[in-house]
Amino acid sequence: MDTTPTRTNLFGLDRQGLRDWFAQAGEKPYRADQVMKWMYHRHVTDFAQMTDVGKALRSKLEAVAEIVPPNILFEKQSTDGTHKWLLGMDARNAI
Repeated sequence: MDTTPTRTNLFGLDRQGLRDWFAQAGEKPYRADQVMKWMYHRHVTDFAQMTDVGKALRSKLEAVAEIVPPNILFEKQSTDGTHKWLLGMDARNAI
């Protein structure tokens, strides 16, 4: 039986959801904004690269959270140039 605690995937949380998650973790709301900027503006998924986030918080995040964007499982391009993707969300779910 796997007893490894599940880390929370921060990718996909909206701004308020991320702020709420940080508040529950005992952190200030602006920390959520910092991490959101790294995820969505700089496309960084490694907490160690988030240089304006303190080392203690980065270590804490490594232990309890992760940033995992969906994988493109299948891509189809139509004649009008539209791309359709099948995105893998986790081991069991796709959209």
